[in-house]
Amino acid sequence: MNSFVDMPAMMAACRASCGTVHLVGAGPGDPELLTLRAARLLAQADVVVYDHLVGPEVLALIGAQAERRYVGKERSHHSLAQDQINTLLVRLAREGRRVVRLKGGDPFVFGRGGEELQVLAAEGVPFEVVPGVTAACGVASYAGIPLTHRDFAQSCTFVTGHLKDGSCDLDWPMLSRPRQTVVIYMGLGGLAEICAQLVAHGAPATLPAAVVQQGTLAQQRVVAATLDDLPERVLEAGLKSPCLVIVGEVVRLREQLAWFEPAGAVAPAEATADMTADASFSG
Repeated sequence: MNSFVDMPAMMAACRASCGTVHLVGAGPGDPELLTLRAARLLAQADVVVYDHLVGPEVLALIGAQAERRYVGKERSHHSLAQDQINTLLVRLAREGRRVVRLKGGDPFVFGRGGEELQVLAAEGVPFEVVPGVTAACGVASYAGIPLTHRDFAQSCTFVTGHLKDGSCDLDWPMLSRPRQTVVIYMGLGGLAEICAQLVAHGAPATLPAAVVQQGTLAQQRVVAATLDDLPERVLEAGLKSPCLVIVGEVVRLREQLAWFEPAGAVAPAEATADMTADASFSG
């Protein structure tokens, strides 16, 4: 008996019988920030498996023929475990369906896209990736905060404020260095600890920082302050997830560059005096 397995032939057979999973980034919220390819795939899909952060304006672009599968994860509540989502994607593809796995932002930036594709690859399921505008870039742009600037920030770091084990044990010495911008995903719940740890590891308490809620949407709200008082200001404003935290001297530029101010946005006027008091710090 010949035990040789022709893997290329097996993969070709799978591609002929399986559907394809398209891992698609939905962008930060505003549907006009979708790529053309993403919009076309949504219109053509047989089934769309989507996350909590995908808004109704983007979902409206899904074709009428498509089945919708919600697999969103919210704090302390997951509609499906990650292993179940992986299994669902494999099963739908093996049914010969055109599958769109739709994720907020960019699927390769804190979106678990790589984990899901590892499973598809191991199961021989064909897939493609359609990048999206990641939340850091889209939300910062709509908040009037450039992530880099020759006078203030020569690097930019993206981190998650919520690790796989639920902790917030980050590389604080690295994140506290001057002349950079730090963007923290999923950091609202641990905001007080984040600000305290940055100050404890060398960042000035007067370093500008901002929290942006529902960035790029009509419901966008922004609180700009300093590390010292940002948690209190955010609590007073009643901001709720989804939020993005931006830390660095570039936040000062929001006062000059903010262009998108929907009704109800929180102005940083109260923080202006605190922020300008230490304008000589270039971190």
